[in-house]
Amino acid sequence: MKPRIALVSFDLDGTLVDTAGEIAEAANRAIAEFGLPRQPVAELTLLIGHGAHALMRQLLARLGAAVDADTVIPRFEHHYLETTGTLGLPYPGCAEMLQRLRTAGVRLACVTNKEGRLAQQLLRHHGLAEAFDLVVGGDTLPQKKPHPSVLQHVAAELGVPLVQLAHVGDSATDVLAARNAGAAAWAVPWGYNGGQPIETAAPDRLFHSLPAVADHVLGEAGA
Repeated sequence: MKPRIALVSFDLDGTLVDTAGEIAEAANRAIAEFGLPRQPVAELTLLIGHGAHALMRQLLARLGAAVDADTVIPRFEHHYLETTGTLGLPYPGCAEMLQRLRTAGVRLACVTNKEGRLAQQLLRHHGLAEAFDLVVGGDTLPQKKPHPSVLQHVAAELGVPLVQLAHVGDSATDVLAARNAGAAAWAVPWGYNGGQPIETAAPDRLFHSLPAVADHVLGEAGA
C-alpha cells in the first residue's frame, strides 16, 4: 500500500498561474530600453522555467546583444513587478483546489525557480499566498529545481517524509526535481515545457485539471 500523500508542492508559472504574457511583456519592456527589438510571446514562453535571470540571459544570447545581462535583469524585475497580474490568471479551480487540500489538513508548498520576491508578489496579487505553508523561490536555497536538495528541504521544513510528498509541475524540470528527491512526480499538461509535451518526461501521474489533484489526494485519504 502506498503511503498517504500528506504534502503537495506546486510549481507556480504554468502550473498554478498562466503568466507567459506578463513575463514576456516585462522582458520586452526591459530589452526595449537597450534598443533591442520586442520578441514574440510564443518565443519567450519557450524560455520560461528556470527563473527570470536565466530567461534574460538566454534571450540576450539569442539576440546576440552586447549589453551585459546583469544590467538588463534589474530592469526586467522592475517591469515584472508592474506587469504581474495584468495579463495572467490562475488556472481554473486553482484557489478552490488549494483550499480543499488545506482544509483537509494537507500541507502545501509553492516551489518555483522564479526569484522569491517575484513569486511572493505573484501569489499575493492573486490571493494565493495564504494557502501555502512554505514558499521556496529559485534564490531561496543554494540550488534550485531539479536539484534534489530543494524538495528535500521542503519535506524537512514541513516535517513530512519524502514518500508522502508529491510535487506538481508543468515541465521536465519539475518531474526530474521530484524524481531526484524521491517524491511522487505529478504533472499538468497546459504549462511551459520548452514546447515539448509533458508526457515525454513520463510523470508518475498526469492531471487534466487542478481540482483533479485534490480529488486524487483526498480520495486516497478517504475523504
